[in-house]
Amino acid sequence: MTTYQYDVAVIGSGIAGLSSAKELAEQGFKVVILTREERPEESNTFYAQGGIIYPQKHDNKLVDDINTATSFSCHMAAAKQLVDQGEELVRKILLEDAQTDFSRDDAGELHFTKEAAHSIARIIHKEDKTGQSIELSMLKLLSNEKLYPNIDFLTSHVAIDLITPAHHGVRIQQRYEKDQVVGVYALNIKGAEVVKIMAKSVVLATGGVGALYLHHTNCNGARGDGHAMALRAGAFVSDMEFIQFHPTTFFDSSGHRRFLISEAVRGEGGILINSRGRAFMADYHDDKELAPRDIVARAIVDEMIKTNHDCVYLDMTHKDSDWVKKRFPTIYKNCLEKKIDMSKDPIPVVPAAHYSCGGIKTNLNGHSTLENLYAVGEVACTGLHGANRLASTSLLEGLVLGNVAAKHIAQSIEERELYRMDEIKDWVKATGECDITLLQQDWMALKQTMWNYVGITRSRRKLRRAGFMLDELKNEIDGFYRNAQLQDELIGLRNAVTVALRVQNSSYRNKQSVGCFYRED
Repeated sequence: MTTYQYDVAVIGSGIAGLSSAKELAEQGFKVVILTREERPEESNTFYAQGGIIYPQKHDNKLVDDINTATSFSCHMAAAKQLVDQGEELVRKILLEDAQTDFSRDDAGELHFTKEAAHSIARIIHKEDKTGQSIELSMLKLLSNEKLYPNIDFLTSHVAIDLITPAHHGVRIQQRYEKDQVVGVYALNIKGAEVVKIMAKSVVLATGGVGALYLHHTNCNGARGDGHAMALRAGAFVSDMEFIQFHPTTFFDSSGHRRFLISEAVRGEGGILINSRGRAFMADYHDDKELAPRDIVARAIVDEMIKTNHDCVYLDMTHKDSDWVKKRFPTIYKNCLEKKIDMSKDPIPVVPAAHYSCGGIKTNLNGHSTLENLYAVGEVACTGLHGANRLASTSLLEGLVLGNVAAKHIAQSIEERELYRMDEIKDWVKATGECDITLLQQDWMALKQTMWNYVGITRSRRKLRRAGFMLDELKNEIDGFYRNAQLQDELIGLRNAVTVALRVQNSSYRNKQSVGCFYRED
């Protein structure tokens, strides 16, 4: 069995994972960045459009805006940490070290824009492809072997399970040791081989759970891998009912991953109209198109029902055509490919699953309830987002918490030794056939169940039915998993049904509509 040894294993290659790896490497530790993707840039970060908050010293309203957007449910200490450290880290990591390209005005100054629920313009961006600009610039920096010789990338490697002595030790006595994570098993997708990676600390930066839903904006790897591995290892997961649905994604029938029409389109003056051409958001909230996302998403669904139409429309035709093309080149190009010229035609839009506000419970250092296990970015739950995320906090959270977690690891890692590799079992390979038809059918059943019964509006009846269906599905998938040869799709399906049940159960237990969680009963 192929084995590796590192000081820290970072699982995920988005902004949070890269932020952690950068700080750890600069402090002299040997780090591996593990990703299931062949190209490490493939992540939710890459697809982020709108921007990243760049806190300024004169901005004394950001904490209040975060709290208001979360329906006054956020962990205020987490919000203050984001604000206190955000400005320095954006400047140092992105602007100076990675030299990330951001949009600037005619004077060469950073262009600040405003999005829903922000009281001022405080978001910097690169046109409408901010995440892509950040992701590629950070990867270019960390791939420089002269600057970072102690960072390795393991691409096309999907994490299977976190290694704990209690679960994977060779002796019964190891069950009585302290609860800790000492590494990870991963499948080399190209070689069809399971490898063992031992590490003093593991950082989960695996993103969210959008791909559990029939319609979503996430990359296909956002299927809850980190959440499920942490749950099986014994970590605590919190707030999983709070799934934010983005109000505006392009409506077509081309696939489950829907192209995002950025919040910034509404921030720059886009107007939502129904199929009869009527602007409707004033009926639902004083802030109209700039109301919190959950309110906008439910308003759109209501209008679709009232008008018996499959979508609503986002209208930018009142803006200058050349300005629209320059400000939103990526969105303009994608819409044009669908025969929609957004400078002349309203864009057909519908809501889709977008962001998970809950996740693996951590403290403000990113440390989970298991020793040596950290979680950063969307997979983590510090309480920053409470019941609803403020737009453009996610990239900043990944940058800040990734850095903070790395510094916390660095303070204690020298005191630890790598767990003995021969004290951990080798992976036992199953030999049964992995029927791709069954996998595809189970995936579709899961996605439809989540969309229909654990979606934008939920009820006791819907959630009970979802529970029965997901329980049956999990029993089938677990039996299939035990006997079949490993494939990435099978690993993901096993994780997805585990996390789907946690979302369903958390939703069933919470009877209070708050933020992005809405019970119609």
